[in-house]
Amino acid sequence: MEYSLEKGLFNGKTAQMNILAFWFLIGAEIVVFGCLFGVYLAVKELTADSPAPSELFKLGEVMISTILLLSSSFTCAIGVYMLQRRNKVATLIWFIVTILLGLGFLGMEIREFLAYVQKEATISTSAFLGGFYILLGTHGTHVLFGVVWISLLLVQMWIQGINEVTGPKLFIASLYWHFIDVIWVFIFTVVYLLGKV
Repeated sequence: MEYSLEKGLFNGKTAQMNILAFWFLIGAEIVVFGCLFGVYLAVKELTADSPAPSELFKLGEVMISTILLLSSSFTCAIGVYMLQRRNKVATLIWFIVTILLGLGFLGMEIREFLAYVQKEATISTSAFLGGFYILLGTHGTHVLFGVVWISLLLVQMWIQGINEVTGPKLFIASLYWHFIDVIWVFIFTVVYLLGKV
């Protein structure tokens, strides 16, 4: 009997509970990021003697990291397409590309933070920088979590194959990855683009 990812997601109590738990997780994440955005917007003008956002941010470098992360969303979607076709090797390849793009994004973010610290713009320098580092650091932690989660699921899929257990798990992880990409679009707009205005 051929395995269908769509049926596998919704058949059985375990699969349904996993989907429900995932939506609760996303709901909680939306609340967390909503609070962090609120704090950032409340303190973004409180720069003390530190550089203002318009002086600090370099959009060219941030655009590169944005392209990396948004490209990872595209490769993740191709990975899910290959997952639905039960093509184990292609699924593995596309999700590995997704992971590498995510790691590239994290590398760019760490590089950005280190450049700011060299300019003495640290988390304790001003309320603006505190809000900035906490918001972006929380997002970066989520990207790292997504990289680790997908990596572990790929190992499980490689050992067990694509089945009613591994397929839905990888699909749910892909939805999480798309979610953190969407959060980045908001960060890029609210923090960087509005910060340069």
